[in-house]
Amino acid sequence: MPTLHLRLTGGDDDARTLINLLTSLDGIEHVEEVDDLMPHMDDEDSSSAGLTDDIGPGFHAIEVEAPNDTTARRAREAAEALARDLGVALEIVDEP
Repeated sequence: MPTLHLRLTGGDDDARTLINLLTSLDGIEHVEEVDDLMPHMDDEDSSSAGLTDDIGPGFHAIEVEAPNDTTARRAREAAEALARDLGVALEIVDEP
């Protein structure tokens, strides 16, 4: 079963929109936002904490399970098109 691993840089609403789109596609078995395992070295006591350069859109790791490569490819194409429409960054971590 192919699994797409996506990274979205955008707001929570953008992530929900992407997850809803992927869930609605025929054949998609499971869509889930997974925990970010990357440590963030932001120090709340830092002199740069809260500066506008430090504040930005959220990061969302999304996993999509599909029954076959064709469905996974359709999900990837739909995710890319939506990301373009929303103006958010989408990274496909690995190809099925």
